[in-house]
Amino acid sequence: MSWRDLLATGPEHRVLPWLGGRELTDGPRRWTIDGPLPDEHGWCTFAVDTARKARFVAAAEPEPGWDDARVRRRGWMVGGRLVPDDVALVTDPERFVAQTLVVALVPPALPRFQRARVAQVGAAWVFAGEEFPLGPEDAVVTAFTEGPADVSAVPGVPPALELALRFAVDQREHAARRRQEARERRAREAQDQLRAERRARGEELLHEALAVSGAKLVDQRPGWQPGELVVTFRFRGRRFECVVDADLRIVDAGICLNDYEHGTKGDTLFTLASLPAVIDEALRTHQLVVFRHAEGE
Repeated sequence: MSWRDLLATGPEHRVLPWLGGRELTDGPRRWTIDGPLPDEHGWCTFAVDTARKARFVAAAEPEPGWDDARVRRRGWMVGGRLVPDDVALVTDPERFVAQTLVVALVPPALPRFQRARVAQVGAAWVFAGEEFPLGPEDAVVTAFTEGPADVSAVPGVPPALELALRFAVDQREHAARRRQEARERRAREAQDQLRAERRARGEELLHEALAVSGAKLVDQRPGWQPGELVVTFRFRGRRFECVVDADLRIVDAGICLNDYEHGTKGDTLFTLASLPAVIDEALRTHQLVVFRHAEGE
């Protein structure tokens, strides 16, 4: 083969796992991806050259025996993690995750507690294939799905498989708590939305009632009693505060409306719409006595 033949040789095609980014790894070899990246993580064909450049060609399937010369671990799968055979069983739930390996490119719908092998690709572990079960897997699946989640009476359960069960149960309980928290959060948000809508409708009614006499709403807040509102409004350049019920009838006018001659309290004779007119009359006759002083008055 001459040097001309070497120059005419096209790029080599390699099937490799792509896990994101522009760097490809295959043992000691490294390439930088030029051009478009794959649409999603997976096995892909790349055209690679001696300049350490690679170009994505198409999605592909892994070649048989691709993991034979790589560092491998075996164990049981729990979701996207492997519990390795040589794990030292530590039953503290806070340390469950630390005893597992994150595995990339795990096939969908993998059976629960499937025995598998994974291979190292760069700093990552990639799913390499299913392994034959050792025997007690069915009993562990039953313990997980039907309970109790205890395999102490099941013979031949390795520590790694017991940890896989404990880890899966812990993950399930975490997921249940997250779902409950999400339901409670949605319920709170719905209540907040409902209160906001009611408040908006209530504010519109307050605006309309006060506008009858030319007053303007400043603020509203719940009163001490259920269904009551403390209403702050501006009228004739001053702030006033009163308490109304759900029908906008006055509970506490915030000004003196007592008839001392007959010993009657006149607050409940008025509504929010008519109260500013009463204040206007008291201002004109210099008889206004304010009991509730609104902030900023």
